[in-house]
Amino acid sequence: MKSARNDDSAPAGSDLSEQIKAATKDNHVRAENTQLMLSYQKGQITLPQHKVLLCSLYEIYKALEEELDRNSSHPAVAPIYFPQELARLEPLEADLEHFFGSDWKNKVIVPAATHRYEQRLRKIGREKPELLVAHTYTRYLGDLSGGQVLGKITQKSLGLSSKEGLSFFSFPGVTSPNRFKQLYRSRMNSIQLTAEEKAAVLEEAVAAFQLNIHASRRRPSSSRKSSSNLQNQLPEIHLYAFP
Repeated sequence: MKSARNDDSAPAGSDLSEQIKAATKDNHVRAENTQLMLSYQKGQITLPQHKVLLCSLYEIYKALEEELDRNSSHPAVAPIYFPQELARLEPLEADLEHFFGSDWKNKVIVPAATHRYEQRLRKIGREKPELLVAHTYTRYLGDLSGGQVLGKITQKSLGLSSKEGLSFFSFPGVTSPNRFKQLYRSRMNSIQLTAEEKAAVLEEAVAAFQLNIHASRRRPSSSRKSSSNLQNQLPEIHLYAFP
């Protein structure tokens, strides 16, 4: 499927990105005070934290990117469909293999709240693809904004001698994060939505934050085989860096 970057002529539209930012402001503040984000601020990320984060991100991005691929021609998805620049699934697979080994799929731990988030993404992908806009903006632009800084903090905290295991934080397809974010917001703001659809997107953005804040306060459970040592050290997790 052709990337949206190949067509830069999207018409100007209402500033949906700013409306999402305003609608999620309070949740943003709450999310910044989760254990994981505080650990990042202190430069104290642990290996168990990083492993559980990768497992959760993999589950979320697998659902998100499969639904984006399936709905890539939908009028609300096509303008912000940038698989070449933003796709996170392959980098996450590389990181999981680095930390868990070649049989990582048999070892990953997926929190129950992450399963609920995944199910939500699948549901809206089937029934209301326009709501995917809320999740792509919050996830991709958040990760792109904080990726380099969080990658350096993680590398230092874990004592890693190379960038191996840190692929998630790198966006080799984006030469200028700031310019790309401007392009992305412009495309997002060009999406034609009815008043009802726009209200639903804003509600979905708030719901996405709430799902992840909830995940940060629950002990994970897994439907997959897991390491007992890792299970005993599971931290609270929060899944968002912020745009």
